[in-house]
Amino acid sequence: MFGDLERPPLDAKYLQGRLVRPGSLWSQVDVLAETESTNAVVAAAARAGAAEGLVVTAEYQSSGRGRLGRTWTTPARSALLMSALLRPRGIPAHRWPWLGLLVPLAVASAVRRVGEIPAQVKWPNDVLVEDRKLAGILLERIDGPAAVVGIGLNVSLTADERPTDVATSLALEGAATTDRSTVMTAVLRELATRYQAWVQADGDPEVILPDYRELSATFGRQVRVELPGGVFIEGTASELDADGRLVVLTADGPRSLAAGDVTHLRATE
Repeated sequence: MFGDLERPPLDAKYLQGRLVRPGSLWSQVDVLAETESTNAVVAAAARAGAAEGLVVTAEYQSSGRGRLGRTWTTPARSALLMSALLRPRGIPAHRWPWLGLLVPLAVASAVRRVGEIPAQVKWPNDVLVEDRKLAGILLERIDGPAAVVGIGLNVSLTADERPTDVATSLALEGAATTDRSTVMTAVLRELATRYQAWVQADGDPEVILPDYRELSATFGRQVRVELPGGVFIEGTASELDADGRLVVLTADGPRSLAAGDVTHLRATE
């Protein structure tokens, strides 16, 4: 059982000082003791006209959500649970899906740098360490236009606390740091840098693709994909198409998938 010494609270003053600066993307960082969902808090703020750059983080979420309506629950102070408001104005609608790929790439890159562990991205929006899930991303589009980016990153989760056998944390992977304020600062700085470059390039996927290919845990793997409606397909994940869809080479030919729950089966011989 962890206490305050092993799982200290986030340092709000530290976060404000390092993230909210002149010229920074981040305009406000709110640290909550508890909330049902940081995504819900930021979505409500977005609908009320909040400016781009709002970040809300919570020590505990009672009703956190993942993809496909799944719940995301972790012990208090064991994870980074945060949501950010982005308003990528001027980005063509067909390029918006790339934002959902940019975010996990930023998380994986930051973790590799400060945690010194080999984090990778799994299509569409997970961060893995050797097929163990370290983080999940939930992106919601809000009329405005706006995007609420939710990030759940396991930090000090123990083996006994894992919700599934494939879950992991920075602590379990032997990361160089498990200080949540340090990791949160690194993730948000990386996200800001990559997001601003993407916006300045009018959403051009070439800003994302080279690094995504390098850190992909999915490309070249045999995968089973559960599609909406409970249909399964199997094949080799080969690439992303121009709209950010995963191209899977099946026995019946290539399939481009906009959504789906991917299971890695084995490395291609």
